[in-house]
Amino acid sequence: MIALEWIRFLLGTSFLVCGIIIFAIELFGVFKFRYVLNRMHAAAMGDTFGIALSMVGLIILCGLNFTSIKMLLVVVFLWFASPVASHMLARFEVTTNEKPEGLYEDQTKK
Repeated sequence: MIALEWIRFLLGTSFLVCGIIIFAIELFGVFKFRYVLNRMHAAAMGDTFGIALSMVGLIILCGLNFTSIKMLLVVVFLWFASPVASHMLARFEVTTNEKPEGLYEDQTKK
C-alpha cells in the first residue's frame, strides 16, 4: 500500500512540475515575442496546457473525491473558454491594427 502512495505522489508531482515548466516557457514567450498575436498565442497555449497539467497533478494528489471533480470541471471550463477568448482578442487586434503590412496576411481580400 505504501508503494502505491509513493507512485501516486511521484506521478502527481511530476504533472505539477511539468505544468510549472510549461508556465515558465509561456512566460518566456510572452516577454520574448514582439508582435501581440505571437504573445497572445504563447499565453493562450501555455495557460491551457499548463493549467491542465497542474490540475491533473492536483487531482492525482487529492484522490477521487468532490474536490477533484470540481478541479476537473475547472479544467473543462478553461479548455473551452481560453481558445474562445484568444480568438476574440486576435480578431480585435487584426481589425484595429493600423499598420498590418508585413505582420500577417489579410484574409478578407481573397
